[in-house]
Amino acid sequence: MPTIANIYFQAYHEGETLPVVLIHGAGGTLLSWPSEIRRLPGARIYALDLPGHGKSSGQGQRTIEAYASSILDWLEAVGILRAVFIGHSMGGAIAQTLALDYPDHVIGLGLIGSAARLRVNPVLIEKSARDETFSSAVEKVISWSFSANISENLKALVSRRLAEIRPQVLSGDFMACDTYDRTRRIEEITCPTVVICGAEDRMTPVKNSRFLADHILTAQLSIVPEAGHMVMIEKPAEVATALVHFLTAIPY
Repeated sequence: MPTIANIYFQAYHEGETLPVVLIHGAGGTLLSWPSEIRRLPGARIYALDLPGHGKSSGQGQRTIEAYASSILDWLEAVGILRAVFIGHSMGGAIAQTLALDYPDHVIGLGLIGSAARLRVNPVLIEKSARDETFSSAVEKVISWSFSANISENLKALVSRRLAEIRPQVLSGDFMACDTYDRTRRIEEITCPTVVICGAEDRMTPVKNSRFLADHILTAQLSIVPEAGHMVMIEKPAEVATALVHFLTAIPY
């Protein structure tokens, strides 16, 4: 798959169908999205590696706004005028920023395990930035990211992938999340929106998703039982079903 505007991406279901861009969370890659979601029927899916992540070049960013700007550059380079943006956690913050600051480019939003304000423990930011404490930061993130029912094999896979990110990139992601706050503007979002969260999410608890759904007038809320922060990894079929239901209702 190509790298355009310094962003590596994979495209699925090319054609004239609804364009959908998947934006992963802090320390993630496009593989953070299971195949069920990267291959949603009836949509043209683009799964991205953000700058500094996966196979994309660069050092990563320190603000959500900078990540949003990099995606705008990519959109222009690939010739996509408008799209639905589906983001997990930090990716959801990037999607919100696109809808608030560049609404002409946004058809709809999927906000998964996200919030209007993303707080990060300062100890986690510090530990993730240092080689000698990076592994303990990864362990802490993984311990907070899943429900009690997650298989150890799946947890280990996600842990290995997170450990591959450079410490300064993960720390920068956490800094970007910690300074993100759109609580006073969230009601300005008017595009079709679906909010999805795991019932056992400890990173961005259900109350954060309820806030989004209550303050975005066009939003619908889906709470997935027996799932944590990585809801799309724990329950890919359920998340895919909710997204297909949402996307098929968007005229294009």
